[in-house]
Amino acid sequence: MSITVSNGSLFELDRELDLLLDEIQEQVEESGEANVSPELVSRFQQFCLAFDHKVDRIGRFLINLSARAEHCRSEAARLADRARAAENKIARTKQMVLYFLASRGMQKVEGLETTLRRQKNSQDSVIIHNESLVPMEYREIEAKIPGSFWKRLQAGISEDDKRELDVCVRHSLPSPSAIKAAKLLNEAVPGTEIKREHHIRVA
Repeated sequence: MSITVSNGSLFELDRELDLLLDEIQEQVEESGEANVSPELVSRFQQFCLAFDHKVDRIGRFLINLSARAEHCRSEAARLADRARAAENKIARTKQMVLYFLASRGMQKVEGLETTLRRQKNSQDSVIIHNESLVPMEYREIEAKIPGSFWKRLQAGISEDDKRELDVCVRHSLPSPSAIKAAKLLNEAVPGTEIKREHHIRVA
C-alpha cells in the first residue's frame, strides 16, 4: 500500500514517489541505465499523465528534495553521501520527466501549483557515457588523508606512498569544467561528449 505525504515540510516528502525513485536508482546502480524495469518507468510516467495533483506532487518532490540536498550539504562531510543520493534522485526525476515530455512532443505539463517545463540549456552539458573511462586528470577527488601521511607527502612521494594515497581516495567524479576546458583545446576525453541539452524548471 502506498503512503502519500502532501505536507511541504523539509523531510516529509511524497513517500510513493520517493520509494519509486529509490527502486529505479537501485536498478540503475545494479544493472545500468538501459536495464531499468519498463514497469517502473511506466509507473513514473503515470505521475506525469495524471497532470494536476500528481504533477504538483512531482513539483513539490523536486522542491523539497532540493531543500534536502542543500540541508545535507550544510552538514558537510557527515552527510555528504546523503546529499549525493538526493542530488542523484533529483537528476533521475528530471531526466525521466524530460524523457516523458520529449517522447510525447510536449514542452510542459501543468499542475494546480507547479509547471514542469522542458527548456533548452543556456550552455553545453557534459554527458558521461562511461564514468570508468574518464582519466584521473578530468576528475574531482574527495579524500580523507591523515596528517602524518600528509607530512610525508610534502617531502616527496615514493611508490609505496602512491599506493597509500590511492587508498585514501574516498570518492571521485568526472569534472565538467576540466572536460569542457579539454574540449576547447580539441582534446578528446574518453567516455564523454559535450552536448546542449534541456533541463526541467519548476515554477
